[in-house]
Amino acid sequence: MSLTKHDLQNLQPRLMELAVRAGDAILEIYDGARHDGDGGRSAQLDNKADDSPLTLADLAAHDMICEGLQWLTPHIPVVSEEDEPGHYRESDGCFWLIDPLDGTKEFLAFNGEFTVNIALICAGTPQFGVVYAPALDEMYWGGRHFGAFRKRPSGIRALHVSLKHPQRDTVRVVASKSHLNAETREFIARFSNTDLVQAGSSLKFCRVAEGNADIYPRLAPTCEWDTAAAQAVLEGAGGHVFDVYGSPLRYGKADVLNPSFIASAAPFAALPMQG
Repeated sequence: MSLTKHDLQNLQPRLMELAVRAGDAILEIYDGARHDGDGGRSAQLDNKADDSPLTLADLAAHDMICEGLQWLTPHIPVVSEEDEPGHYRESDGCFWLIDPLDGTKEFLAFNGEFTVNIALICAGTPQFGVVYAPALDEMYWGGRHFGAFRKRPSGIRALHVSLKHPQRDTVRVVASKSHLNAETREFIARFSNTDLVQAGSSLKFCRVAEGNADIYPRLAPTCEWDTAAAQAVLEGAGGHVFDVYGSPLRYGKADVLNPSFIASAAPFAALPMQG
């Protein structure tokens, strides 16, 4: 069963409240681990199968969001990073896709650049997403048919990507603080003149959505829950997300891994790459 645009508009404040509650649970553990002075070891439980860290905060946020979504929309399945990978994921139906704590490495590095991600997927595409950075007190939300918005303590702002000005020849490339690999560096080198804007977690998409970067290439492994919510926000701001051949990212695939992708203010055909 799907949700109408009206349904989602009514749910939006509840989804934001849910993200804030999950963020508060994360911050309680984050602040405790930071004060313990042990480099985050008191918050870390184990490593997952892909060797990424699992923390108490991941599980606390997972439990809170899953319970909240099941109460709000009991007819729509909830898929979390902390679930079994194939659980309820399907290419033609609707499901919630969440990453309770995106940027666990940023969490353990105490740099504040981690997020709570909640997305609604329908027919393989992100319809709506909420991205909340609790340590920065920044909330992003939106979708292709909803626009995109950012809330800070100073107020709410509608977001629009920044299309390259003819007199600005520098391409502002946002890249991962934790995953800037050789393939991504080679891709960045295809532009004649670049400024590197570094950010963690799904905030990289948000930097493009708010006009502070032009492109985010990710030529390294990610999973569907890493990208869905922020993709919805970027597309709501007029941006694009596609694989290296120009095809849009799809969700509910047999394989939870995303292909290498590019998130951009400009469409694929308009990328100013050399060669």
